[in-house]
Amino acid sequence: MKLFVRRITLSEDVVEKLGRFLDTVVVGGGPAGLAAAMYATRFGLSTLVITQEVGGQLTKAGLIEDYMGFQSIQGPELAKVFEDHVRKYGVPILLDVVEDIRREDTSFVVRTRDSGDFRSATVIIAVGERRRRLGVPGEEMFNAKGVSYCAPCDAPLFRGKVVAVVGGGDAAAQAALLLTEYASKIYLIHRRDKLRAQPHYQKLLRHRKIEILWNTIVKELRGDNALREAVIEDAKTGEKRVLQIDGILVEIGAEPPAEFFKKIGLETTEDGYVKVNEAMETNIPGLYAAGDCTSAMPRGFKQIQIAAAHGAIAAYSAYNYILKLRSA
Repeated sequence: MKLFVRRITLSEDVVEKLGRFLDTVVVGGGPAGLAAAMYATRFGLSTLVITQEVGGQLTKAGLIEDYMGFQSIQGPELAKVFEDHVRKYGVPILLDVVEDIRREDTSFVVRTRDSGDFRSATVIIAVGERRRRLGVPGEEMFNAKGVSYCAPCDAPLFRGKVVAVVGGGDAAAQAALLLTEYASKIYLIHRRDKLRAQPHYQKLLRHRKIEILWNTIVKELRGDNALREAVIEDAKTGEKRVLQIDGILVEIGAEPPAEFFKKIGLETTEDGYVKVNEAMETNIPGLYAAGDCTSAMPRGFKQIQIAAAHGAIAAYSAYNYILKLRSA
């Protein structure tokens, strides 16, 4: 199987070094994927990372204060630390989209959108999740015109303005707190009467700029050339009213790419997460999964440390699998 290299930055010497057959291909470049790549290389496996974005959701995270070794660090900075660590071992990182993964005999063919096919003995999937959307009228129309899904990216754009944050978990709390540095007023809209955010964040939300709208649902977003208002509804009474805002940040969680998993033939949970055991093994021998896209990640407690640990375990399992193949 030929390694096709098009529209990417993998040099000819890197391709030659990789050879025509890889030990493992890591799909995903977040904490789980980068940790898997680092450990796989340390185990002596020829490794390639294919990802749409190096760092994954870390690049959209705000201040991180619960990752061991860093008392306080911004998400994008931590993503760069992870990337530098992986590149120290000479692991090539390909920016591309994996469209399919097929098992052929005792190996896998990983098909990318722009760079052709890669063949490997094992595959580690660490694709994380994708952000959920509100699914209300006006959301697409005002995307990037007041509607945002990344607080660290867009918070400075709302300096002196009135902004709403939708959600009740840690991400929503972090977004609201970050906005206090820029916005004049922040509405935290939550569909229930209790937040899911950690107690630490809930204490900080008692900020003079933040007003929490309990049992509230966003029904529609309206404006002209930019977002101007949100139609909100009381979840208990059904009463609607209009909220005048300049922007809205959507932090209502994420979901795995279940259709992609189904296409590959992976067994998943009812809500679309890849079923894995303690070794990060899936129902397909030689194919492993790690991080937020798996059933092993505790729901409601998705942590960078856990994702990175999953990646390390997956790499170790891939290493042992290859050892068995070589000794057969």
